Amino acid sequence: MDAMELARWQFGITTVYHFLFVPLTIGLVWLVAAFQTAWVRTGNEKWLKLTKFFGKLFLINFAMGLVTGIVQEFQFGMNWSEYSRFVGDVFGAPLAMEALVAFFLESTFLGLWIFGWDRLPKKVHLACIWTVAVGTVLSAYFILAANSWMQNPVGYRIDQATGRAELTDIVAVLTNKVALITVPHTIAGCFLVAGGLVAAVAVWHLVRRPGTDTAAFRSAAKIGAWTTLVAMGAMLLTGDIQGKIMTEVQPMKMAAAEALYESEQPAPFSVFTVGTLDGTRPVWSVEIPGLLSFLGTGSFDGRVEGINDLQAEYEQQYGPGSYKPNIPLTYWTFRLMIGLGGAAALLALWVLWATRRGRTPTSRWLLRALPLLPLLPLVANSTGWIFTEMGRQPWVVFGEMKTAAANSPNVSVGYLATSLAVFTLLYGVLAVIEVKLLLKYARAGLPDVSPPPDENESESDEDRPLAFAY
Repeated sequence: MDAMELARWQFGITTVYHFLFVPLTIGLVWLVAAFQTAWVRTGNEKWLKLTKFFGKLFLINFAMGLVTGIVQEFQFGMNWSEYSRFVGDVFGAPLAMEALVAFFLESTFLGLWIFGWDRLPKKVHLACIWTVAVGTVLSAYFILAANSWMQNPVGYRIDQATGRAELTDIVAVLTNKVALITVPHTIAGCFLVAGGLVAAVAVWHLVRRPGTDTAAFRSAAKIGAWTTLVAMGAMLLTGDIQGKIMTEVQPMKMAAAEALYESEQPAPFSVFTVGTLDGTRPVWSVEIPGLLSFLGTGSFDGRVEGINDLQAEYEQQYGPGSYKPNIPLTYWTFRLMIGLGGAAALLALWVLWATRRGRTPTSRWLLRALPLLPLLPLVANSTGWIFTEMGRQPWVVFGEMKTAAANSPNVSVGYLATSLAVFTLLYGVLAVIEVKLLLKYARAGLPDVSPPPDENESESDEDRPLAFAY
């Protein structure tokens, strides 16, 4: 591999690894906030137990996501200096907003929430976790706005003297039509993961430890399962809109998602395809007539441009070269994204059926399938992002800068190979730590929320220190 390929592998590994924590963090904090709201409104102790139980899992995951996310921004300057020079003026604005606004809300109010148990008034303490939840979505919004600019550049001009992209309209960047649909689609994916985790942990306790906090875990199982189902419905709805916008701004990506080499009207959607080893043409496939036309245009009789026609068009517009992404990779990641999310929804239906009318699940098959409930949507999220980024190739900024021109020219192969090996090894160790911590505290069961004896009744509320509840 040359330096650019190693840089791409390093960025891909660190990005996908980091994104393993992001969906669970964003989705789970909203469910924790919902549990705490139920406790504040009803006074029922089971909701307080669920808040502290899943709050601990959220904090473990949040810390790991924070550590791995820091590496991402350093890579722009280290391995992609030409890209940073070209887009820094545009790309830096939403990322600065993410740090100054969203991360400030997350870090500040998360600290107040952690240390404010039994010290802050209930409703003020509740407001802290809701502020953290809003902060996570704002963080996702600003980051996705930056990424969407790479998919569909808007609100900028090219300075001919310096060859840099310069920001002219931040509102256009933040209201990019790609961002406006990518954000809800991504957030729905986050709830898909979080709902799956909550349901899986709750059902595990119901099956393995019947009679122990049954009412609380049954409620958590149903809430997690319903969250997964609603999130899957939202993903289908937003994904349908996203497909039409993708066809408009990145038609090659849609063609690659279907491995559609020749333009067709109407265009079928293949559920399964066997192609040649080099991925240049299909050999055999199972197709649904007209479905790709509907996904791309909103009409079952719409025309979808094929890879070969788009390649010829791009050669005339941008010059000689290949403008085709990796067809087998984009084809299968697109289907894995949809299929794995649908499989998680079916498992959520199974959970609802097993817990209907107050029943306690007893199926050992359901117990064996539980790890898949959070893992399937997690992999679906990751394959969705691999499709999004690989389907844009060979562009790093669509229509403006190719990936081959974006890397750092003075970074050696030896440096990249060494840092790639170190990062991969370090992330492997962190993954083991994360999984062990999550499993340890998930198996521990609901915490005791009985108030501790007051050792110093004369101590006033103002003199008591902040309480660390975890």
